[in-house]
Amino acid sequence: MSSNSEKTTHERFSKEDCITDDQKNFFLENGYLILRNVLRGEELMRLQRKMTELMSPALKETIDHPDYMYKPGHVTGNPTLARIEYVVDKVYEAQVLLGHPFILRSVEKITGSDLIPTWDSMVLKLPGEGIIVPWHRDSGTDAVGDVPIFNVDFYLDHADEDTCLWAYPGSHRWSEEQIRPILNQKGFSTEGAVPLLMSPGDVLFHDILLLHGSPSNSSNKLRRVMYYEFRTASVESVKGPHTPEYIPLKQCVLMHCIDLRKQAPYIDPREKPFEYNPPEDFSPFQNEVNIQLETLRYPHENFWRHF
Repeated sequence: MSSNSEKTTHERFSKEDCITDDQKNFFLENGYLILRNVLRGEELMRLQRKMTELMSPALKETIDHPDYMYKPGHVTGNPTLARIEYVVDKVYEAQVLLGHPFILRSVEKITGSDLIPTWDSMVLKLPGEGIIVPWHRDSGTDAVGDVPIFNVDFYLDHADEDTCLWAYPGSHRWSEEQIRPILNQKGFSTEGAVPLLMSPGDVLFHDILLLHGSPSNSSNKLRRVMYYEFRTASVESVKGPHTPEYIPLKQCVLMHCIDLRKQAPYIDPREKPFEYNPPEDFSPFQNEVNIQLETLRYPHENFWRHF
């Protein structure tokens, strides 16, 4: 765990075009990185409002749709909204957010220029019955190559010790044998873990192999997080889990969102847009193939590999 002075250094939102070398190294060593006050002003308020509008119908009644995920509340056992998938397809502001240049340049600094967005979701910790999220990794090691796969989490609400994520620093480098006792424990013990305390507008990078989780929420607080996962085309093309056909589709989604951000009326016109230049081997337009986006929702199960 880092010292207080290190936290100040590594949790600061960089005023540069992307994260610093020190911040990158902190992420690679610890498996997570907190960036403060990345989203501000109208963009943050729009996202908060639009995500409230998106979730409100699903709170009034259970929506029978695969994009809306419910789990039993820890108090009543009633279906409790826990997650909404494919938010980029559902909300214009989520599309604009995917084109965020500081975030994309920071992702590129870690992964290289062949980055692709994969998952996009909102996860919720509802007041009173926010369900427990047991200790877990977001994925196994099968699809992990020589560069990190990680989520970029955008916090729309405060996350204090009642609602926050807890993590074991450095656990993305632990073996299966090392993490097994924690996965098998009863209840939710935070011994040895650190709370990732967040405010609205803060951003968390976390490696998919980082061991993390959160206890049930019995408070009256709401915690919503939008997250975008990023992988690399080079690793995805070899290891999956998606078929190669998935890669150019998601690249085009990314480019569409970058263009939308340039035109968004609430984005500072002085903002320097991200320039997406993947290697030629992973150009979505190689061999003069013209890809027409018909949707922004590409269900993962339609592109799973079958080894």
